[in-house]
Amino acid sequence: MQRQFVKTSAPALLTWCLAVALSGCGGGSSDTSTSTTITGTTYATAGVLCNFSGSGNQNLVYTNTSPTSSATPVNETLPFSYSWTCSGSSRTLTGNGVPNHAVTGGNFATKVSAQSISASVSTSPMASTTSTSVKLPGYALNSVKMDPATAGTCTNSATSDVSGCNYAGGTGTWRMEAMGDPSVSPWKFDFGTDVNHAHVQPNGQYHYHGMPTNLIPALNSASSTSMTLVGWAADGFPIYANYGYTTATSASSALKEMKGSYRVKTTPDSGRPSTSLFAMGHFQQDWEYVSGLGDLDECNGRTGVTPEFPSGIYHYYITKTYPFIQRCVKGSPASWANSVP
Repeated sequence: MQRQFVKTSAPALLTWCLAVALSGCGGGSSDTSTSTTITGTTYATAGVLCNFSGSGNQNLVYTNTSPTSSATPVNETLPFSYSWTCSGSSRTLTGNGVPNHAVTGGNFATKVSAQSISASVSTSPMASTTSTSVKLPGYALNSVKMDPATAGTCTNSATSDVSGCNYAGGTGTWRMEAMGDPSVSPWKFDFGTDVNHAHVQPNGQYHYHGMPTNLIPALNSASSTSMTLVGWAADGFPIYANYGYTTATSASSALKEMKGSYRVKTTPDSGRPSTSLFAMGHFQQDWEYVSGLGDLDECNGRTGVTPEFPSGIYHYYITKTYPFIQRCVKGSPASWANSVP
């Protein structure tokens, strides 16, 4: 089956480019509990998208700014390919990680290039009541990696994104977030992400930090406000974008935008850089999960019916609010979920 689917000063930009050229994303996951033994409800997913593939050519438009050159406009067409198959208890992805949708507005330190993607997840995932932190929570259907955290850190004494902060990692305690929640203003960090909230790692791998804006209509041309399955998580559960049913158990209820259940802490953690310089929400440690605050659990998921699973299943959402893409899973994650990108 085939479906077709920032503002930076020159010194800051150069520092960012150098940093990202030396290191990738995939920083630490959020503060969630960890689980080594999974017990819970098992679901069957083998009947959904088990022969799903696509290939073609995609035009990509962005700016490439490397540590050794000035900003260079890029307008090129690359071939993309992806294939999902099921065999026994495994769902397997092969692809080249090139997006099958428009890329615009990004400022990437490395040009997008084809990768060799191979990953498997379970077709019989089990949802636990506890969670397991992961670095790489899943892959989109087009074989693009979901990688919401960053390796960037700031020290206690940081005074700006280029003084006391290191986009590539560093030795700081405070983990930089790539995206600003709508409630956080002004936003100080610029990771060069494009309209799809994605950018590129030093090896040329394009990956999502948040809502894959142009992937949604590429997968579901009928409506951009439909409930759209956009990927599979590291534990084998499906990932949907933005919209879910108002009543989790009723497919006849209206669709609405899902909201995460995280908020910024009322009091900054001890030693945090000044909130007058970095408003609360800039760092991973600024956020706390509050059960029932939004629609979703600590892993940005819930149990309910979906178009592909009318009897109900545990599933995740990519949301426009923090954590954007989940930082943990409720099932047993594949080994690649905590690999270093």
